[in-house]
Amino acid sequence: MSHKVLHICLSSGWGGLEMYPSRIIPELARQGWQAHGLALAGSRVAESFREAGVEPLNLASRGRALLAVGRVLAYLRTHGIEVIHCHKSSDLRLGALLATLRPSLRLFFTDHMGVTRPKKDPYHRWAYGRVTRLFSISEATRQRNLAAFPLPPERIRRLYLGIDPAPYAPRLDDEERSVLRRELGVPEGAVAIGLPGRLTPGKGQEVWVETLAGLAEGQPSLAWHGVLIGGLTAGEGSDEAHVANLKQRIAALGLASRITFTGFRSDLPRLFEVLDIVCVPSRNEAFGLTVIEAMAAGKAVIGSNSGAIPELLDGETGRLAAPEDAAAWTEALAELVVDGELRRRLGQAARHRVERDFTLTAHVASLIAEYAGSPEPGQPCS
Repeated sequence: MSHKVLHICLSSGWGGLEMYPSRIIPELARQGWQAHGLALAGSRVAESFREAGVEPLNLASRGRALLAVGRVLAYLRTHGIEVIHCHKSSDLRLGALLATLRPSLRLFFTDHMGVTRPKKDPYHRWAYGRVTRLFSISEATRQRNLAAFPLPPERIRRLYLGIDPAPYAPRLDDEERSVLRRELGVPEGAVAIGLPGRLTPGKGQEVWVETLAGLAEGQPSLAWHGVLIGGLTAGEGSDEAHVANLKQRIAALGLASRITFTGFRSDLPRLFEVLDIVCVPSRNEAFGLTVIEAMAAGKAVIGSNSGAIPELLDGETGRLAAPEDAAAWTEALAELVVDGELRRRLGQAARHRVERDFTLTAHVASLIAEYAGSPEPGQPCS
């Protein structure tokens, strides 16, 4: 078969799901596969395809996608594409129709979000019935997928996401590190406690703020500074009302001088380099890409003991706390703030875990084995 795949992502948003195709395109190319893209005209997804070196086929709107089926079929024939990979459940309408009209197509779907309700009505039985393989990005989501989707277990595979650890290795010298810490407002000698991610409800910024308040009240002698990393506007993927509420709460707690809002940053690996502790208090992560990025940077990570995060972190590589329990977070933070050697040991073990289990190279190798219809030995779909 031809080593070509069309990634369909008809989303106007911008988050981990939308970033995924352009993240894996370079590694697909390195492993011998040519990627094509289908996106909404003018979307950030379309732009990301171009940034990855792929000129996407554009559609005017998601609602009119089915009307373009003839155009997409012609594109597949012209380019000799036999594999389609969808990333939004709504895109499966088009993907399933393409596979119905051209049965030789292999159709794949990644559930990036984690399904929350059963999908076994006639429409979903038809659409998912055309799927060659459904990828769950964690065991937590796979268990939900097994219950929700009208597919036999052998057609649902857990496939962890992966990253390239290399960009997260230290690059800054001591002076550069000091300059960046000052830019972030971190006082000399303070432990920098970061929380990266979109500033939206559900990502746990509220409990993080209460945690820092508890730390300040319960152990006032500890020197620390909070760094909240993420865009501040809707255009940067954040909830502006949520940002305003966070700022009001921080001011009310008297923490305005101890927490920095960085706004959107494109240099996350370097920010990780100057942080001492990374917190991921999300209530229900389907995977936890930020967790493995921080682990790859060799950081001590505290994550929620919910969703998929416990699959990534354990007592040897980090700490876990209940997502709504500020007191538990405060206790975990206090332990790490006072013990630099423990932070170093956890960070080192975390980086080794990423190198062993969560690399982009291994993820894409598993993916293209599925594309080609030959999953690797020792990697059952269940």
